[in-house]
Amino acid sequence: MNATPAQQVERAYRDHWARLVALLTTHLRNLDLAEEALQEAFAAAVSHWPVEGVPDNPAAWLLTAARRRALDRLRRDATAARKLPLLVKEDAVHDVYDVEDASGIPDERLKLIFTCCHPAMSMEARVALTLRFVAGLRTPEIARLFLVSEPTMAARLTRAKKRLSAAGIPFGVPERHELGRRRDDVLAVVYLIFTEGYAATSGDRLIRRELADEAIRLGRLLVELLPEDSEVVALLALMVLHHARRSSRLDSEGRIVLLDDQDRGLWHWSEIDEGMELLARAGRLAGPPGPYLLQAAIAGAHGQARDAADTDWPTIAKLYARLEELTGSAVVRLNRAVAVARVSGPESALELLEGLDAALPRHHMLPAVRADLLRRLDRREEALAAYSRALELVGTDPERDFLLAMRARC
Repeated sequence: MNATPAQQVERAYRDHWARLVALLTTHLRNLDLAEEALQEAFAAAVSHWPVEGVPDNPAAWLLTAARRRALDRLRRDATAARKLPLLVKEDAVHDVYDVEDASGIPDERLKLIFTCCHPAMSMEARVALTLRFVAGLRTPEIARLFLVSEPTMAARLTRAKKRLSAAGIPFGVPERHELGRRRDDVLAVVYLIFTEGYAATSGDRLIRRELADEAIRLGRLLVELLPEDSEVVALLALMVLHHARRSSRLDSEGRIVLLDDQDRGLWHWSEIDEGMELLARAGRLAGPPGPYLLQAAIAGAHGQARDAADTDWPTIAKLYARLEELTGSAVVRLNRAVAVARVSGPESALELLEGLDAALPRHHMLPAVRADLLRRLDRREEALAAYSRALELVGTDPERDFLLAMRARC
């Protein structure tokens, strides 16, 4: 069945929002103005397309409409007109971008990504801006994803845009000498979005699939824009491999199912195959293994095990050791301890937890892992105390229920 004009507008929004807002921002040097003009262009499409028909090139139509609205606004604002360069004449707009398909429109999305993820912004602001302008999510959608009210998220976005303007952050891709560090900032934002979807920090749901899906969509965009960057490809591999296990991580009652007990028939094996292909591709690219490549290799080792007994725990423990050496991360050591327990026993794993309390004072998984190791050593009083500490810190209902059940067993 043919899509209705309204469905075509929505499809155009999903397909072209980020590319168009990035191009408008490049020309107008103003993210706010670009956003407002493009929103007005989509509103015009809602009115015009059902009457006039959907244009052969929706992206070019929207770009033309947005540019004209931006120019009209600048003419009305004499101060802005003096400050902001008008880089294209109105009568040339349609000629420049009246192409047969959207590929004829310059792709400035990489500039947009680096701008939204600039280190001068707080992580909260980077995440909000990235979801709004790169992923193209509307304010109500972002608010639902982060479990806040729409006015709260609208205010958060407004503050972020003001900060972006006040800080004089340039719209563009960083110079080569700082590209690697800035690339890491971008990857950190995308992975933070994914981890909040994979294992939420608070609320009544542990898995928030829609948020993980958006992070993977952002990861695919990054791979499209930076196809030769091993860490970019590895991050996508890591997210795809983790997300492939989503259907088995909770039972029908919403209770946590440990990895060993998961029904691997519920794993999405086509996604695991894709993740392994991405992992292999990342490994072939130039450069020493980075943190995302090592994490993806760990996820791949889990994903290749069709049965829990087939899991290659010695390799996983070695990969965690390399990752800890590379990052110095306390969270990595915590995960390494879990792997070491499977290889060398709980006593060796407990030794790795020494000194982590200062680094992870509010991380509920540290006392939870310690409790499990102590339980396996039959040190029950210590295990009960550790479970109680984990329950003080845990943020989601499924994890709280799981810890309560484990403490009861202990």
